[in-house]
Amino acid sequence: MTKKKSIGTRKVCSQGHVFYKSSDCPVCPVCEKERNKDSGFGAFLGGPATRALENAGIKTLKQLSTKTEKEILKLHGMGPASIPLLRKKLKEKGFTFKK
Repeated sequence: MTKKKSIGTRKVCSQGHVFYKSSDCPVCPVCEKERNKDSGFGAFLGGPATRALENAGIKTLKQLSTKTEKEILKLHGMGPASIPLLRKKLKEKGFTFKK
């Protein structure tokens, strides 16, 4: 007898999308796909890193420049691979991480 793969818990987001998750993660995959990836951090960062910044209230590079790399790395969802990408975008706009 083969073990049946669990599809997770049925959830409904605030937009009415039905989805299944096997974790506590509240992110709706349908809403995530519909987000505009051509603007903001989502244009060059992965979803978890983008949400980490958004949840911390960081929506612009100027706001990001008021934080140290160490502070950003402490955010849930932010990984070390994101720092060089953020550093590059900051530099392109004449900003740096706080020292």
